[in-house]
Amino acid sequence: MAATLPPPSRIYLLRHAEAAWAQPGERDFDRPLNDRGYDDAELVADRAADKGYRPDLLISSTARRCRETADAVHRAMGLSLDILYVDELYNATPDVYLEIINTQNVGSVMLVGHNPTTEQALEALIGYDALLRALPNGFPTAGLAVVDFDGAAAEWKLTDFLHD
Repeated sequence: MAATLPPPSRIYLLRHAEAAWAQPGERDFDRPLNDRGYDDAELVADRAADKGYRPDLLISSTARRCRETADAVHRAMGLSLDILYVDELYNATPDVYLEIINTQNVGSVMLVGHNPTTEQALEALIGYDALLRALPNGFPTAGLAVVDFDGAAAEWKLTDFLHD
């Protein structure tokens, strides 16, 4: 269940906000957020900032919808927040997400990615039962999981989940 060990001791998993349907000839990779997606990205980013959630590093897929979601977080949490764009997050496996997180030598990291991989990475951290209790309908767009490492129990626990 503990798919990665600290550091980091806090992981934020943010699924990109709702994207527009692809236009004729447009690649999936290039789909932008739709109007609701822009609103939801701003809302979840503002709510996270209001709760004092601020990663030491934000890592985002290079897909347009993820970059636009990451931009909302960047605006809400301050322009001094470091952002790293990683091509490998697009069409990746949960193991890739966790490996990227695990190689960061920071206290907390936020990953802006895609489903089903974001949900699968959360499951790898907290386990199937905890995932099902927390998200019985799956990981929604613009959903933000806050996961902390409980040193006493030597396991990851879902601390909070924000969404629209």
